[in-house]
Order: sequence, then structure tokens, then C-alpha cells
Amino acid sequence: MIASVIEQLRYVGLFLILFAAGLGLPVPEEVPIVAAGILSHTGVFRWWLALPVILAGVLAGDAVLYWVGHHWGERVLDWCAVRRVLSRKREAQLLTAYRDHGAKILLTARHVVGLRAAAFLTAGIARVPFWRFLALDAAAAGVGVPVSFGLAYLFADQVYEVLRDVHRLERWLALLGVAAVAAWLVVGAYHRSRRP
Repeated sequence: MIASVIEQLRYVGLFLILFAAGLGLPVPEEVPIVAAGILSHTGVFRWWLALPVILAGVLAGDAVLYWVGHHWGERVLDWCAVRRVLSRKREAQLLTAYRDHGAKILLTARHVVGLRAAAFLTAGIARVPFWRFLALDAAAAGVGVPVSFGLAYLFADQVYEVLRDVHRLERWLALLGVAAVAAWLVVGAYHRSRRP
């Protein structure tokens, strides 16, 4: 689905999906990055345009989370959806950690799915200077994003083969699942018919 949205909306779609993923859309950022690398390999995108669009989308989403935390942090933390991701205990731990290890947290959070959004929101709440936040986030994204994109670009043919094998395996697993359910139903019916 992500690949088709990106393919239809092209660079705008790529930016929007990464921006939304940065804001907490339950899509790992790596999925559209890898999809863009593969689409660049096939000629749908020009790699030298796609890579800056990816970086802009990633950093824009992170910056919005930072500013939300900076300006409305305490109110946002009381939203149910936010509390599911960032409990009070986790918030207290992150705030304490930011005082001691802010740079390390920002560099690490960029590469940990599930921690990114909470860490960037908390960076704003902890009043990490924006220029420092953006510099650290850009440094981390400047390493991780091109590596993921580049690997997908270079090994796109192998990715297609793996996906084809995965689809084949999914079909066999689905067939085995149906067979197991059918056997379970037959055994259950047999046992019920044997009861007096």
C-alpha cells in the first residue's frame, strides 16, 4: 500500500508518508525509505531527488513533534493516544535522562522504532534548544537514512526475490492453517458424535 501511494503521488507522497510516520503514524519510517530506494532503482524516482525529499520529510515530522512538545507539551501529554505511547513513568524517565544524556538519547532515538516520537516530543518538553535538537537529529538521519535508502537501491533485485519468496511462503502457511482448522473441526465433530 505504501509503495502504491508513493508511486501515485511520487515525491509529494513520499514526503507526506514520512512526515506522517514522524508524527506517529504506525508505519516504520524504514518502509517508505526502502520503498523509495527500490522505486529509484526501477526508475520511478530519481535517487538524487528522492533522498533529499526523504530527509526533509523525516526531519519535518521530527521538528513538528519537538515544537508540539515545546509549546503544548503538558496538555498534549494528557491526551489518551499520547499516554498510550508515553506513560507518566516513561515521561519522567525521559526527562531525567535528557538532563544527563540528551545528545545520546536523540542520536539513539532516531534508530529505535517506537521511541522516536516519544523522545522527540519529550525533547521539546525538556526544552532542549531547537538548534541542538535539529543538528543532532539531522546528523543521525544523515547517516541512517542514506544507508537504508542505498541498500534498498543497490539490492532492489534481491528484495524483489525475497518478497516473492515471502508471498510463496505466506500461501503455504495459509494453506497449512486452513488444513489445521479443517482437521480440528473434523476431530471435534468426530468426538461429539461419539458421545452418548
